[in-house]
Amino acid sequence: MRPVDLARQHGLSTQAVRNYEDAGIIPPAHRSRTGYRDYTATHAAGLAAYLALVPAFGYSTSRHIMHAVTSGQLDEALEYIDAGHALLARDRNTLRTVEATLSRLGAATPDATASTRAPYSIGELARRLGLNPATLRTWERAGVLTPQRDPRTGHRQYLALDVRDAELAHLLRRGGQPLGTIATVLGQLRDAGSLKALARALEEWRRDLRSRGTAQLYAASQLSTYLDALDRSARTG
Repeated sequence: MRPVDLARQHGLSTQAVRNYEDAGIIPPAHRSRTGYRDYTATHAAGLAAYLALVPAFGYSTSRHIMHAVTSGQLDEALEYIDAGHALLARDRNTLRTVEATLSRLGAATPDATASTRAPYSIGELARRLGLNPATLRTWERAGVLTPQRDPRTGHRQYLALDVRDAELAHLLRRGGQPLGTIATVLGQLRDAGSLKALARALEEWRRDLRSRGTAQLYAASQLSTYLDALDRSARTG
């Protein structure tokens, strides 16, 4: 199979196919006596697997998966896939928790959600969310977070509602929402205003999770096909 034939199957340029080969995403092509590349059904299956993996796991993880599979490191590839599934499951659980919280917040006053826990410092909140403290400062400058300051030290203090806002902001950022939108949504929530904007954002995030889930299913089938092709190629020499 010529590079142009493989490229046309997937709507790619021949240079893109060469780049994927050079990057180790698909195996090296066979070479004719004149030096021309000759791709096989195994290469076609590999390219199809990579293109299916991208919407399911993103470019970086998909490259790691393909490098591992193509080099025979199946366990390593499966670890990346497991991590992607775990991330999707975590996002679903977070979304479910937030939706349940919002249903209660609709009729609750801010004081009703207060906690007896001592305020979080910026470092403690960053660790809770798995973020860098600089990210929380950026969110504050954008109006997403509005922590109080300790009157004695001037340090930021994140109370229960600030923690809630930070967790919602983290979720919405993962869903691709810009900081300006998040600031508006959380501002409405703080003011006990309409929750419609937040509900719309969460529904969009739910659609994204559904899309990622179905993409992972399809990617699994394409990757399985590629593994079978690699196995047949190895047995036939």
